[in-house]
Amino acid sequence: MSNVRLVTWNINSVRLRMPIVEQLVDEFSPDIISFQETKVQDDAFPRKKFEKLGYEHIYPFGQKGYHGVATVSRIPLDGHEKHHWAGKDDTRHQSLILPGDVELHNFYVPAGGDIPDPDENEKFAHKLQFLDEVTEWFTSRRNDGNKMILVGDLNIAPAEADVWSHKQLLKVVSHTPVEVERMAKWYESHGFIDAVRQFIPEDEKVFSWWSYRSKDYRANNRGRRLDHVWATPAIMDAVKSINIHTDARGWVKPSDHVPIIFDMDLPA
Repeated sequence: MSNVRLVTWNINSVRLRMPIVEQLVDEFSPDIISFQETKVQDDAFPRKKFEKLGYEHIYPFGQKGYHGVATVSRIPLDGHEKHHWAGKDDTRHQSLILPGDVELHNFYVPAGGDIPDPDENEKFAHKLQFLDEVTEWFTSRRNDGNKMILVGDLNIAPAEADVWSHKQLLKVVSHTPVEVERMAKWYESHGFIDAVRQFIPEDEKVFSWWSYRSKDYRANNRGRRLDHVWATPAIMDAVKSINIHTDARGWVKPSDHVPIIFDMDLPA
């Protein structure tokens, strides 16, 4: 077994937020960081800056100005695959192989727009199609021995304790019943376990995102838990700790999401 520290973080433009990436590295020294919403094409990814921080293994999957995921690592990873879903070339899902043959899936699920009706809102229809397709894909690959970690901005806050007001957000995209039902089917597709809730009680409010419209995110605390870490039963026991680093929302020029930091004992 080898202990590895991983981070998942919707960075909301990796080039713009490099100062707070450096702050995270200084404070927590993660071995692997999976980013979402990098907003940069692969040839413009800030490789040299990450190499200077000690991340020699860099796996970007991006596009100009929108979306994008990337994983940077201090240890070599294998099998980098780039996935497209729902008939679009959006760069929203990459997978890699960690030491011990553990699959790491890094997702940036579509936000879905403002109107939670697929007939009236193409963006919401796209989100539901995306969720259906990835669920079908994981279901088709299901094996009880599969060791998988799934991380990212999934753009759904499934439980009442994952939002500041369950009643007020029931008709707001990210917490609607239809999205929560889709997420439940995705969980079931591979027997995924919500790793965050293995360390934080299910009835304790915990958020990973606060709108930029809020001048004081701590005072208002109108957040949602949109960022997730899931594990299959075959690897869940290897996850040793989880920290949603809420202080990062108060850093200089922050992302509207905060990093989730977790430690694992990976098989040799």
